Amino acid sequence: MASAVPLDAFFQAPGPILDVRSPGEYDKGHIPGAINFPLFSNDERAEVGTCYKQQGRDAAVELGLEFTGPKMAGFVKQAKALTADGTLRIHCWRGGMRSGSLGWLMETAGLSVTLLDGGYKAFRRDVRQVLTRPQPIWIVGGMTGTGKTLILEALHELGEQVLDLEGLANHRGSSYGSLCLPPQPSTEHFENLIASAWPHYDPLRPVWIEAESVQVGRCRVPPEVFEQMERSPVLEIQRPLTERVAILEVIYGEAEPTGLIEATQRIGRRLGPQRTQAAVDWIHQGKLGPAIEIVLEYYDKAYRYDLERRDVPRHSVDMTGLDAEAAAQALLNTAQQYPLPTPGLPHNHQHNAKQ
Repeated sequence: MASAVPLDAFFQAPGPILDVRSPGEYDKGHIPGAINFPLFSNDERAEVGTCYKQQGRDAAVELGLEFTGPKMAGFVKQAKALTADGTLRIHCWRGGMRSGSLGWLMETAGLSVTLLDGGYKAFRRDVRQVLTRPQPIWIVGGMTGTGKTLILEALHELGEQVLDLEGLANHRGSSYGSLCLPPQPSTEHFENLIASAWPHYDPLRPVWIEAESVQVGRCRVPPEVFEQMERSPVLEIQRPLTERVAILEVIYGEAEPTGLIEATQRIGRRLGPQRTQAAVDWIHQGKLGPAIEIVLEYYDKAYRYDLERRDVPRHSVDMTGLDAEAAAQALLNTAQQYPLPTPGLPHNHQHNAKQ
């Protein structure tokens, strides 16, 4: 019988991780890197659940066997194709019958199996715990188009600790944020991705995070992380409007005009009818620059409002004319002039000078 081990031991064990929950459960959230290996389809899982409620456990087990019996040989063949050394790690929702049954089948077929005690539910409990760990943070601020994401990428290349929330969320955090990007994960899986990165950060070095609202598209930043972000000092990137427009033209130049127009119309109430129509007209003409300038009037006001409500240390860094690599180095040089942000403490216990 395959042994069930706690989460830490499960992660240290060899072999690919097979998540035997249904595709719907997996899509809602899963252990990063796990492979969906569903025992039941979404419809089959729903039928088994209904049977359990109406007829009891024994009837549900029999129905489950009817579904899985014809698939057993295929399961073994698929699993063997996924493991190079004959080892597997398997989990379901709470470490019960689904993972236990598949573990038995795989061991019967000669594979070595490790099960997760408590299943995915145990992993989710650990996510909440992991994210509470205090971490020094530098917030990278700046108006839309100042190149914050590119600078974060350059900081990462320089060996700095970076949490790219927009990259994990597949969204740039505005009405236009989903253009040219893959579909967003669920908020639950967004949390899983952040929690998988968080323990690997050195608590004696800062993590660089772009200034975000609590919502990045449809993904919500975990409260444990967002509260720390809200208390952290800001390095604010300054660039002239011409550079910002040029950066945004590169980012959105590949987007379909229809998507750009729909995104502009979504903020039409805030832009006003005249400016919305003017921006749409420029997009129709294939001239993004003037349209971007109109839209930035709204986003600049929203950014200033968000920045002013934060009662934290704020330091401006002029990035005029600097590419991403030089801008990243300028941020590092500026950060070295100030104490390391103190993790977990309210801002009034930290260095409170504003520049």
